[in-house]
Amino acid sequence: MRPIALLSLSLALAAALSAHAAPVARDYAVLMQGRSAGEQKVTTADDGSVQVEFHYTDRGRGDRTTTGWRLNDDGTLREYSGRGNDYLLTPFEESYRVESGSARWKNPSEQGEQALAAPAFFLPLQAAPEATGALARALLKAPQRKLALLPGGEARIERVGEYPIAGRDGTVTLQLYSILGLDFTPRMVWLREDGRTAATIAASGWFVTVDREFEQAVPKLTELQEAAGARWGADFAQRLTHAPKGPLLIRNARLFDPRDLGVEAGTSVLIENERIVRVGPDAQVRAPKDAEVVDARGRFLMPGLWDVHKHYSSTEDGALDIAAGVTSARDIANNFDTFLQRVERFDAGSEIGPRVLKAGFIDGPGPYAGPTKMLVSTPEEAVKAVDFYADRGYMQIKSYSSLKPELVPVIADRAHARGLRYSGHVPATMSARQFIEGGADELQHMIYVELNFMYPQIEDTQGMKRLTAVAEHAHEFPPEAPKVREFIDFLKRHRTVLDPTMALGEDLFGGDPTDKTPPGLRGVAERLPPQARRNLSWGALKPPHGKQEAYKQAFPSMLKLLKALHDAGVTILPGTDAMAGYMLHAELEAYARAGIPNAEVLRLATLTPAQVLGVDKDRGVIAPGKYADLVLIDGDPLKDMRDIRKVDAVFKGGKRFDPAEIEQALGIAPRKAPADAK
Repeated sequence: MRPIALLSLSLALAAALSAHAAPVARDYAVLMQGRSAGEQKVTTADDGSVQVEFHYTDRGRGDRTTTGWRLNDDGTLREYSGRGNDYLLTPFEESYRVESGSARWKNPSEQGEQALAAPAFFLPLQAAPEATGALARALLKAPQRKLALLPGGEARIERVGEYPIAGRDGTVTLQLYSILGLDFTPRMVWLREDGRTAATIAASGWFVTVDREFEQAVPKLTELQEAAGARWGADFAQRLTHAPKGPLLIRNARLFDPRDLGVEAGTSVLIENERIVRVGPDAQVRAPKDAEVVDARGRFLMPGLWDVHKHYSSTEDGALDIAAGVTSARDIANNFDTFLQRVERFDAGSEIGPRVLKAGFIDGPGPYAGPTKMLVSTPEEAVKAVDFYADRGYMQIKSYSSLKPELVPVIADRAHARGLRYSGHVPATMSARQFIEGGADELQHMIYVELNFMYPQIEDTQGMKRLTAVAEHAHEFPPEAPKVREFIDFLKRHRTVLDPTMALGEDLFGGDPTDKTPPGLRGVAERLPPQARRNLSWGALKPPHGKQEAYKQAFPSMLKLLKALHDAGVTILPGTDAMAGYMLHAELEAYARAGIPNAEVLRLATLTPAQVLGVDKDRGVIAPGKYADLVLIDGDPLKDMRDIRKVDAVFKGGKRFDPAEIEQALGIAPRKAPADAK
């Protein structure tokens, strides 16, 4: 449940030992949340060629690949081939070859050729984790420790430190390196002193590939890597956070109020410390002595945005959210060993990120269990799990698909007794109606509304069937159908909240299986670092023969259902479960395309989450006494929701963030070419 874009990128590299190494096979454990999820076996032949068998299983999905390659003397790839299936079980083949000074590559979404004037390292789209080490070793050999990357970009490597680590056969000194240029922020790799890969740890410990010699040391390796990442994030935050020395006065704004959906031109907002002190017409709000004054120049000023479906796993997540105007969020499943520290850093300002509410993740054991250590089988375990989260300041419980249906009311009752909300995926063999009748306050993902209409013919809410069934049959359930109408009324009567993740749905059901750019990120992806943009998509579903038209109608049908739910008074909260920041904009644009009036979309993204999640005393509107969490837009999203992307400045607790500065620091190209800038 860490964002899949980041998980896929950390896997999408290639590996090898030196060309003259003796035959050797090395085994690695693949762990998700500390549980065995798969394995990686790296075999190096006498001639230096390498073969890697890699597989893992994540809730019925997961990569299974066989890759092989040869290296040049400088550590770059001379030849590469791979085949298998990707995370969504779609078959693939990939190849790369250098001949006569020219590099050629091909995979299901890319094909290219480039003359090589200097060494360059090709990054396969579907490679095994061991490849991170191969890239690191090539970078360590390269002049100035830099290499061009193919299909695009440049990488460099920095040494973070060396640490004595207890291995199976005694203490070993491992080196921690940071690779820059693969994504928005550094990616780290653990190497032995002789250069062999010891471990790669992704997504704050969610996904680990580790030499079996160091399997017991994973908690220590994760702790050290997280500390290094926190130091990098603290320096990043210090450079990009602008705190006023005294009061802050924003003048001449067009202020949007989600309470009445009105807009008031010529408005001033006075801020002291982290709170709003006064809001009124420009002529009636005086600037205190020593106040810093910001002239909004008639631009659109609105409360900070919310994203209610997050999985914060790396430093860029919080920074991208702030750059996009997301000042409040709900993290709905995370690694509680590292997540609480990240939220503390957000709150302290030592890492850039929103104000985060915490939802604790619970599932049942089994082959489709979610990536959490909190697996329960009995009522006693379920109650204990709820108490664990309640005692640590979580405000909600989210359960998952492998939970026993009979535990739903147990969790609901205990959560409500402790003052927590309860939501989740619908457990297998259960309908959404039964889940709600069992006590759930909220549903994650629109697909579970759709699957309710197919129950009991479709009971599989765990594997790929939950996606393919929706793709094939969603169009069969228009809002006017009696079964659909009745369930909408049921949701309204039960005051059920829906977190529909529509932009993710568009990626799955309305995207192009050969294009790694989600529809909602077109126009944005082109500005991202070359390697970061390669794995933005979860992967669109490929329709089987004869089902193309049904698949094509799936997402438009879901948009019609969303509009019907909203019109009936069902509460909708915008969340993404995907790339930070920009995907929230895509979510709001989808709501507008569904026909929800733009002003109401903005209310759903500001005031409504604050009310539903119980923090409207401090958030949701621009008014005296509230947190000074504001977004200045250089456009008018009331007229065109696409203008929500034109974020000019963001304020969190009165501290100002410049989205252009954050984007530049993350390697993102500016929205306009310098020649067009005004």
